[in-house]
Amino acid sequence: MRSLEHAEHRTRQAPRRDPAPSRIAYRLHRLWLTPFVRMALRVGLPAFVLAFGVGLYLADTERREALGSVYTDLHERLKNRPEFLVNLLSVEGASPELSEAVRNTLALPLPQSSLDLDLEAARARIATLSAVATVDVRVQSGGILQVVIQERVPAFVWRDAAGIWLVDETGMRVAEVSNRNDRADLPLIVGPGAEKAIAEARQILASAGPLLPRLRGLVRMGERRWDIVLDRDQRILLPVRQPVLALERLIALDQAQDLLGRDVLAVDLRLQSRPSLRLSPYALAEMRRLRGIIPAENEL
Repeated sequence: MRSLEHAEHRTRQAPRRDPAPSRIAYRLHRLWLTPFVRMALRVGLPAFVLAFGVGLYLADTERREALGSVYTDLHERLKNRPEFLVNLLSVEGASPELSEAVRNTLALPLPQSSLDLDLEAARARIATLSAVATVDVRVQSGGILQVVIQERVPAFVWRDAAGIWLVDETGMRVAEVSNRNDRADLPLIVGPGAEKAIAEARQILASAGPLLPRLRGLVRMGERRWDIVLDRDQRILLPVRQPVLALERLIALDQAQDLLGRDVLAVDLRLQSRPSLRLSPYALAEMRRLRGIIPAENEL
Protein backbone atom coordinates (compact mmCIF):
# COMPACT_ATOMS: atom_id res chain seq x y z
CA MET A 1 0.00 0.00 0.00
CA ARG A 2 2.83 2.21 0.96
CA SER A 3 4.57 1.46 -2.36
CA LEU A 4 1.52 2.48 -4.39
CA GLU A 5 1.29 5.75 -2.54
CA HIS A 6 5.00 6.36 -3.10
CA ALA A 7 4.69 5.73 -6.86
CA GLU A 8 1.68 8.00 -7.12
CA HIS A 9 3.56 10.72 -5.26
CA ARG A 10 6.54 10.47 -7.66
CA THR A 11 4.22 10.64 -10.64
CA ARG A 12 2.66 13.80 -9.40
CA GLN A 13 6.01 15.41 -8.67
CA ALA A 14 7.64 14.63 -12.16
CA PRO A 15 7.43 17.60 -14.62
CA ARG A 16 5.49 17.15 -17.81
CA ARG A 17 7.41 17.10 -21.17
CA ASP A 18 6.58 20.04 -23.48
CA PRO A 19 5.24 18.59 -26.81
CA ALA A 20 6.29 21.74 -28.76
CA PRO A 21 9.52 21.39 -30.81
CA SER A 22 12.63 23.23 -29.81
CA ARG A 23 13.59 26.47 -31.48
CA ILE A 24 16.38 24.84 -33.47
CA ALA A 25 14.15 21.97 -34.61
CA TYR A 26 11.47 24.46 -35.62
CA ARG A 27 13.93 26.50 -37.69
CA LEU A 28 15.37 23.41 -39.36
CA HIS A 29 11.89 22.21 -40.22
CA ARG A 30 10.95 25.58 -41.71
CA LEU A 31 14.19 25.63 -43.67
CA TRP A 32 13.45 22.19 -45.09
CA LEU A 33 10.07 23.43 -46.29
CA THR A 34 11.81 26.15 -48.39
CA PRO A 35 11.61 25.07 -52.10
CA PHE A 36 15.11 26.30 -52.86
CA VAL A 37 16.70 24.33 -50.03
CA ARG A 38 14.79 21.17 -50.90
CA MET A 39 15.80 21.50 -54.56
CA ALA A 40 19.42 22.11 -53.60
CA LEU A 41 19.54 19.03 -51.39
CA ARG A 42 17.65 16.76 -53.80
CA VAL A 43 19.27 17.89 -57.06
CA GLY A 44 22.16 20.22 -56.36
CA LEU A 45 23.96 18.05 -53.85
CA PRO A 46 23.91 14.87 -56.02
CA ALA A 47 24.93 16.92 -59.06
CA PHE A 48 27.81 18.46 -57.14
CA VAL A 49 28.98 15.07 -55.95
CA LEU A 50 28.76 13.68 -59.49
CA ALA A 51 30.58 16.66 -61.02
CA PHE A 52 33.24 16.47 -58.35
CA GLY A 53 33.79 12.78 -59.07
CA VAL A 54 33.96 13.36 -62.85
CA GLY A 55 36.37 16.23 -62.30
CA LEU A 56 38.64 14.03 -60.20
CA TYR A 57 38.51 11.34 -62.88
CA LEU A 58 39.30 13.73 -65.74
CA ALA A 59 42.06 15.46 -63.82
CA ASP A 60 44.39 12.80 -65.13
CA THR A 61 45.78 13.60 -68.61
CA GLU A 62 46.02 9.98 -69.72
CA ARG A 63 42.37 9.37 -68.86
CA ARG A 64 41.29 12.44 -70.88
CA GLU A 65 43.33 11.31 -73.88
CA ALA A 66 41.86 7.83 -73.65
CA LEU A 67 38.30 9.21 -73.60
CA GLY A 68 39.13 11.49 -76.57
CA SER A 69 40.45 8.54 -78.54
CA VAL A 70 37.31 6.53 -77.82
CA TYR A 71 35.07 9.42 -78.95
CA THR A 72 37.10 10.01 -82.14
CA ASP A 73 37.01 6.33 -83.01
CA LEU A 74 33.23 6.12 -82.48
CA HIS A 75 32.68 9.29 -84.53
CA GLU A 76 34.78 8.00 -87.44
CA ARG A 77 33.00 4.66 -87.42
CA LEU A 78 29.61 6.35 -87.38
CA LYS A 79 30.20 8.86 -90.18
CA ASN A 80 31.84 6.27 -92.44
CA ARG A 81 28.88 3.95 -92.32
CA PRO A 82 27.47 3.27 -95.82
CA GLU A 83 24.13 4.92 -95.10
CA PHE A 84 25.88 8.26 -94.44
CA LEU A 85 28.19 8.28 -97.48
CA VAL A 86 27.47 10.67 -100.38
CA ASN A 87 28.67 9.20 -103.66
CA LEU A 88 26.93 11.31 -106.32
CA LEU A 89 26.27 14.98 -107.01
CA SER A 90 23.06 15.72 -108.92
CA VAL A 91 22.42 19.22 -110.38
CA GLU A 92 18.85 19.85 -111.57
CA GLY A 93 17.27 22.82 -113.33
CA ALA A 94 20.50 24.18 -114.80
CA SER A 95 21.97 24.33 -118.29
CA PRO A 96 25.03 22.19 -119.02
CA GLU A 97 27.31 25.22 -118.71
CA LEU A 98 25.84 26.25 -115.36
CA SER A 99 25.84 22.67 -114.13
CA GLU A 100 29.56 22.43 -114.84
CA ALA A 101 30.12 25.77 -113.09
CA VAL A 102 28.27 24.47 -110.03
CA ARG A 103 30.41 21.34 -109.87
CA ASN A 104 33.59 23.39 -110.19
CA THR A 105 32.41 25.80 -107.50
CA LEU A 106 31.64 23.05 -105.00
CA ALA A 107 34.69 20.92 -105.86
CA LEU A 108 33.53 18.18 -103.51
CA PRO A 109 35.75 15.10 -103.10
CA LEU A 110 33.33 12.19 -103.34
CA PRO A 111 32.57 9.81 -101.70
CA GLN A 112 32.22 11.85 -98.52
CA SER A 113 30.21 11.47 -95.34
CA SER A 114 27.08 13.58 -95.18
CA LEU A 115 28.03 14.41 -91.59
CA ASP A 116 31.04 16.31 -92.92
CA LEU A 117 29.02 18.32 -95.46
CA ASP A 118 28.09 21.91 -94.67
CA LEU A 119 24.94 22.26 -96.76
CA GLU A 120 24.44 25.93 -95.91
CA ALA A 121 27.99 26.80 -96.95
CA ALA A 122 27.53 24.85 -100.20
CA ARG A 123 24.28 26.72 -100.91
CA ALA A 124 26.01 30.06 -100.26
CA ARG A 125 28.84 29.22 -102.67
CA ILE A 126 26.44 28.25 -105.44
CA ALA A 127 24.35 31.38 -104.86
CA THR A 128 27.38 33.52 -105.74
CA LEU A 129 27.09 32.39 -109.37
CA SER A 130 25.43 35.19 -111.33
CA ALA A 131 23.23 32.83 -113.35
CA VAL A 132 21.63 31.32 -110.23
CA ALA A 133 18.35 32.84 -109.07
CA THR A 134 17.55 30.38 -106.24
CA VAL A 135 19.24 27.19 -105.06
CA ASP A 136 18.34 24.38 -102.68
CA VAL A 137 20.86 21.80 -101.47
CA ARG A 138 19.80 18.59 -99.72
CA VAL A 139 21.05 15.03 -99.18
CA GLN A 140 18.75 12.41 -100.68
CA SER A 141 18.56 8.72 -99.85
CA GLY A 142 20.91 6.55 -101.81
CA GLY A 143 23.95 8.76 -101.18
CA ILE A 144 22.95 11.61 -103.55
CA LEU A 145 23.71 15.27 -102.91
CA GLN A 146 20.91 17.03 -104.80
CA VAL A 147 21.29 20.62 -105.98
CA VAL A 148 18.06 22.14 -107.34
CA ILE A 149 18.59 25.42 -109.19
CA GLN A 150 16.27 28.01 -110.66
CA GLU A 151 18.33 29.63 -113.37
CA ARG A 152 18.01 33.28 -114.32
CA VAL A 153 16.42 33.74 -117.74
CA PRO A 154 18.21 36.29 -119.98
CA ALA A 155 15.86 39.04 -121.14
CA PHE A 156 18.28 41.63 -122.60
CA VAL A 157 21.77 41.98 -123.96
CA TRP A 158 23.44 44.83 -122.10
CA ARG A 159 26.56 46.43 -123.50
CA ASP A 160 28.67 48.82 -121.47
CA ALA A 161 32.31 49.84 -121.33
CA ALA A 162 33.24 46.68 -119.42
CA GLY A 163 31.80 44.20 -121.91
CA ILE A 164 28.62 42.56 -123.17
CA TRP A 165 26.34 40.90 -120.64
CA LEU A 166 23.11 38.95 -120.55
CA VAL A 167 20.75 40.35 -117.91
CA ASP A 168 17.41 39.10 -116.65
CA GLU A 169 14.18 41.02 -116.11
CA THR A 170 15.47 42.50 -112.86
CA GLY A 171 18.73 43.73 -114.37
CA MET A 172 20.86 41.04 -112.72
CA ARG A 173 23.75 39.76 -114.79
CA VAL A 174 23.34 36.21 -116.03
CA ALA A 175 26.48 35.68 -118.09
CA GLU A 176 29.03 37.46 -120.23
CA VAL A 177 29.07 36.96 -124.00
CA SER A 178 31.83 37.76 -126.44
CA ASN A 179 29.60 39.03 -129.22
CA ARG A 180 26.17 40.61 -129.41
CA ASN A 181 25.23 38.19 -132.19
CA ASP A 182 25.59 35.30 -129.75
CA ARG A 183 22.08 36.22 -128.56
CA ALA A 184 20.59 38.04 -131.54
CA ASP A 185 17.14 36.94 -130.34
CA LEU A 186 17.31 39.31 -127.36
CA PRO A 187 16.90 43.11 -127.50
CA LEU A 188 19.99 45.22 -126.95
CA ILE A 189 20.32 47.93 -124.31
CA VAL A 190 23.37 50.17 -124.14
CA GLY A 191 24.83 52.63 -121.70
CA PRO A 192 25.66 53.08 -118.02
CA GLY A 193 22.68 52.51 -115.75
CA ALA A 194 20.68 50.75 -118.44
CA GLU A 195 20.37 47.63 -116.30
CA LYS A 196 18.68 49.69 -113.56
CA ALA A 197 15.85 50.81 -115.87
CA ILE A 198 14.90 47.40 -117.26
CA ALA A 199 11.22 47.83 -116.35
CA GLU A 200 10.92 51.02 -118.40
CA ALA A 201 12.81 49.44 -121.29
CA ARG A 202 10.33 46.56 -121.33
CA GLN A 203 7.42 49.01 -121.48
CA ILE A 204 9.01 50.86 -124.39
CA LEU A 205 9.62 47.65 -126.31
CA ALA A 206 6.06 46.50 -125.65
CA SER A 207 4.78 49.74 -127.19
CA ALA A 208 7.22 49.79 -130.10
CA GLY A 209 5.07 47.28 -132.03
CA PRO A 210 5.45 48.30 -135.72
CA LEU A 211 9.02 49.50 -135.13
CA LEU A 212 10.34 46.22 -133.74
CA PRO A 213 11.50 44.85 -137.12
CA ARG A 214 13.66 47.96 -137.55
CA LEU A 215 14.78 48.30 -133.95
CA ARG A 216 18.49 47.86 -133.24
CA GLY A 217 18.50 48.72 -129.54
CA LEU A 218 17.85 51.14 -126.72
CA VAL A 219 20.48 53.58 -125.48
CA ARG A 220 20.37 54.95 -121.93
CA MET A 221 21.23 58.65 -122.01
CA GLY A 222 22.65 60.25 -118.87
CA GLU A 223 20.98 57.56 -116.75
CA ARG A 224 17.76 59.57 -117.15
CA ARG A 225 16.03 58.67 -120.42
CA TRP A 226 16.13 56.37 -123.47
CA ASP A 227 16.94 56.75 -127.16
CA ILE A 228 15.54 54.22 -129.62
CA VAL A 229 18.01 53.32 -132.38
CA LEU A 230 16.54 52.05 -135.65
CA ASP A 231 18.17 50.81 -138.82
CA ARG A 232 19.34 53.39 -141.36
CA ASP A 233 20.93 55.15 -138.33
CA GLN A 234 17.64 56.71 -137.33
CA ARG A 235 17.16 57.65 -133.68
CA ILE A 236 14.11 58.52 -131.59
CA LEU A 237 14.89 60.72 -128.57
CA LEU A 238 12.34 59.91 -125.87
CA PRO A 239 11.51 62.26 -122.99
CA VAL A 240 12.32 61.60 -119.35
CA ARG A 241 8.66 61.52 -118.38
CA GLN A 242 6.01 59.42 -120.09
CA PRO A 243 8.27 57.98 -122.79
CA VAL A 244 5.71 55.34 -123.73
CA LEU A 245 3.02 57.95 -124.41
CA ALA A 246 5.40 59.97 -126.59
CA LEU A 247 6.36 56.85 -128.54
CA GLU A 248 2.74 55.89 -129.12
CA ARG A 249 2.03 59.35 -130.55
CA LEU A 250 5.02 59.05 -132.87
CA ILE A 251 3.90 55.62 -134.10
CA ALA A 252 0.44 57.00 -134.85
CA LEU A 253 2.01 59.89 -136.80
CA ASP A 254 4.31 57.52 -138.66
CA GLN A 255 1.43 55.27 -139.68
CA ALA A 256 -0.50 58.31 -140.93
CA GLN A 257 2.30 60.12 -142.77
CA ASP A 258 5.15 57.60 -143.07
CA LEU A 259 7.39 59.93 -141.10
CA LEU A 260 10.15 57.43 -140.35
CA GLY A 261 10.18 56.27 -143.96
CA ARG A 262 11.58 59.61 -145.04
CA ASP A 263 15.13 60.93 -145.01
CA VAL A 264 15.09 61.71 -141.28
CA LEU A 265 18.06 61.24 -138.98
CA ALA A 266 16.33 61.77 -135.64
CA VAL A 267 12.97 62.54 -134.11
CA ASP A 268 13.34 64.57 -130.92
CA LEU A 269 10.41 64.02 -128.55
CA ARG A 270 12.04 65.44 -125.43
CA LEU A 271 9.76 68.48 -125.62
CA GLN A 272 6.38 66.84 -126.05
CA SER A 273 4.71 70.14 -126.81
CA ARG A 274 7.13 70.79 -129.66
CA PRO A 275 8.70 67.68 -131.24
CA SER A 276 11.36 68.31 -133.85
CA LEU A 277 13.02 66.49 -136.74
CA ARG A 278 16.67 66.30 -137.70
CA LEU A 279 17.05 65.83 -141.44
CA SER A 280 19.96 64.39 -143.33
CA PRO A 281 22.22 66.93 -145.13
CA TYR A 282 20.80 66.00 -148.53
CA ALA A 283 17.19 66.27 -147.35
CA LEU A 284 17.93 69.58 -145.64
CA ALA A 285 19.50 71.01 -148.78
CA GLU A 286 16.64 69.77 -150.93
CA MET A 287 14.08 71.32 -148.60
CA ARG A 288 15.88 74.64 -148.70
CA ARG A 289 16.03 74.48 -152.46
CA LEU A 290 12.35 73.85 -152.74
CA ARG A 291 11.60 76.72 -150.41
CA GLY A 292 13.99 79.04 -152.21
CA ILE A 293 16.28 79.46 -149.23
CA ILE A 294 19.82 80.45 -150.27
CA PRO A 295 22.40 78.69 -148.08
CA ALA A 296 24.95 80.75 -146.25
CA GLU A 297 28.50 80.99 -147.57
CA ASN A 298 29.90 78.74 -144.87
CA GLU A 299 27.44 76.05 -145.91
CA LEU A 300 28.58 76.01 -149.54
